[in-house]
Amino acid sequence: MPIRALILCLAVFAAAAAHAGNLRWSSQGDATTLDPHSQNESFTNGINNLVYEYLATRGKDMQFQPTLATSWKNTGPLTWIFHLRKGVKFHDGTPFTADDVVFSFDRARLSSVTFKLYANQSGTVKKIDDHTVEFTTPVPNPVMIESIGSIFVMSRRWAEKHGVLKPQDLTKKEDSFAQRNAMGTGPYRLVSYEPGVKTAHAKNNDWWGIREGLYEGNATTLEYRPIGNASTRMAALKSGSLDFVLDPPVQDVAALRADPALRIWDGAEVRIIMIGFDQWRDELAHADVKGANPFKDRRVRMALYQATDVEALKRTVMRGMSIPTGIPLPDPKGGGIPESHEKRHPHDPAAAKRLLAEAGYPNGFGFTLHCPNDRYVNDEKICVALAGMWAKIGMQVRVEVMPKAQYFPRATKRDFSAFMSGWGGGSSDAIFLLKPTMHSPNTQGAGDANYGGFRNEALDALIDRIDGDMDLARRQGLINEAIGILQSEVHVIPLHRQVIPWVSRAGVTVHHLPTNQFRPEWARF
Repeated sequence: MPIRALILCLAVFAAAAAHAGNLRWSSQGDATTLDPHSQNESFTNGINNLVYEYLATRGKDMQFQPTLATSWKNTGPLTWIFHLRKGVKFHDGTPFTADDVVFSFDRARLSSVTFKLYANQSGTVKKIDDHTVEFTTPVPNPVMIESIGSIFVMSRRWAEKHGVLKPQDLTKKEDSFAQRNAMGTGPYRLVSYEPGVKTAHAKNNDWWGIREGLYEGNATTLEYRPIGNASTRMAALKSGSLDFVLDPPVQDVAALRADPALRIWDGAEVRIIMIGFDQWRDELAHADVKGANPFKDRRVRMALYQATDVEALKRTVMRGMSIPTGIPLPDPKGGGIPESHEKRHPHDPAAAKRLLAEAGYPNGFGFTLHCPNDRYVNDEKICVALAGMWAKIGMQVRVEVMPKAQYFPRATKRDFSAFMSGWGGGSSDAIFLLKPTMHSPNTQGAGDANYGGFRNEALDALIDRIDGDMDLARRQGLINEAIGILQSEVHVIPLHRQVIPWVSRAGVTVHHLPTNQFRPEWARF
């Protein structure tokens, strides 16, 4: 073999050896925080799930399976017994016990976001012995496993040692040790975290799941790099600098699918994309209307709804990779909603103009639409397109975008007049959207993600009944009634459910989930 060819082969072999076992992946945004009870955002939860675990979690079939709990039993209308997995250790070598479960659910109840709601739904928890806990719920809970499966388990000792007994409050721009450090029981240990640059993890060889045959992949280390520019992200994949990209541009999917060096993985996500409005202030904070809040008027909200062409969004912005919907639920079929509810209010700009005139705004008005630019599929482009549609009925819409790290703390403080919202990534049961996003805010965590702050007493009453009704047929009727109110009152404008494409190098195998969560313990490359 010629010397030059030999050198080239050796260089290729050395590069492959250097890469062996290191799975490199990317998407447009970064985790907001490593505190597992601080920000309930799906990508952030996915990063934290590498380190932290739940009592129960969803498997490949999306059904709940035992995780840190091995079994559970509903022992009374309000009581549940959970038996905990023995022999589990945290990454620092300390044993996992019931004390950590009690601490974690009590800590989550102090959260400034919807973890508080899920912890309260799960009820108060007490230790029976080192490997048994009892939950007592405030009302019967028909979705108990999903409630407890929403709270990550932390080490009580680690939290005490590092002074992180309460979750970080991002709305107050708090800083804490748990924001940039993590220590759990999960399949990966945190090696380093450079926000906006790189996050590194290493396989936890002591993970209990290895003994159970749950680690099916071959990655020994993980390297995540957020790359905001889509072209740069895809160039890195094509050059071999990355193995997997969570969010390829939808306009490129057809070409990527035809590339033999790459592989597309896709499917519908359990998530609804919608537009919300400030419906609680007497004067909008980001509008040119003074002394009034036009979004409190159903006619104005309906006008914007009827000026919204979701089929055009699907065709031109989403390139066919969306499912337009009239139902503000992540998965109407999973929520049991009849197909007859799916019908949207008609796209009718002329009717929209008449509604605005009736409401006292014949020439429209100006306001700001706030949107993230690194969270949902083509989020910024959707908002720009909406501004153009609404301009046709006289609205003067300013689109202001920002990274999700800034967006969600502001949304939680209800700092927007009009905004994009996405909800889902986990349960398709209606209560997991209705309670946090459509109920009026209260001290138990309901309405923590009702960023428009609206209050509808009839809707609140229905949601409260749905929350504790164990009669599934009656409960479904209440859900249908609640969705009917949302559709009639137009508290939000539902747009679509995303079809999520992933892309990897051809030699990489992953398992695509409708939660849009990448599980590297199942990936082979």
